[in-house]
Amino acid sequence: MAGGDPAGGKTLRAATGAFVCFEDEAGVTGRPPKGRTWGRRGITPRVKVPGRSRGRLSVAGLLCYRPGLPARLCYRLRRHTGRKGERRSLGESDYIHLLDGAHHLLKAPLMVVWDRLSTHISKAMQALVAEREWLTVVLLPGYAPELNPVEGLWAHIKRSLANLAARTLSELETLLRRRLNALQYRHSILGGFLAGTGLALDASP
Repeated sequence: MAGGDPAGGKTLRAATGAFVCFEDEAGVTGRPPKGRTWGRRGITPRVKVPGRSRGRLSVAGLLCYRPGLPARLCYRLRRHTGRKGERRSLGESDYIHLLDGAHHLLKAPLMVVWDRLSTHISKAMQALVAEREWLTVVLLPGYAPELNPVEGLWAHIKRSLANLAARTLSELETLLRRRLNALQYRHSILGGFLAGTGLALDASP
C-alpha cells in the first residue's frame, strides 16, 4: 500500500495502537438500483417512480479495524436538494466531523486510509489533520478501489436498496440510515469487507 502524510511532520508511528480506518464516499439518488425479484409467471413486476430528480444523498463511510476487537462502522450523510448555491458534495468539515465522531466513539488514535480525492488532500484538510495529534492519514494508490473495504460496503448497501422505490428524498434518507444503522451491529459482515480486499491487519506489537 502506497502512503502519504498530508499532515506534514507526523509519521505512522504516531498511530501505534490505533484503529485502522478506511473511508470512502458514495452518492444515492431516488432512482432505485435494478435488482431481481419473484413475480407471477409471464408478468414482469414494475415499480413506478418519478422521472425527475428529487435530489440526492452523499454519504461518507468509515470502517474501523483493530486486531482483537469488533469492526466498527461510522458514517456521515448529507442531502442535496439542488437549490442554487448549495454544495453538491461533501466538504472538509463533513469529513473532519466524521473523524472526530469516530475518535470520540472509539477513544483511540485513528490511522485513516483514503483515496486522493481533492477534498482529502486540500490545504484546508491538511490543516485540520495537523491539528489532531491522534490522527494519521495514509493515501491509497491512485485507482485502487479494490484495496478499500468501504467499496464492498457500498455494493452491499446498494443491493439491499434494489427495487425499493422511495417517493421523497426524506424517505430515501430514512431507508439508507436504517440500512447503515443495522450494519453497525453486524460486526462479522463489516469484517468480511476487509477480508474481501485481501488485506490483513498485523496483530504484532
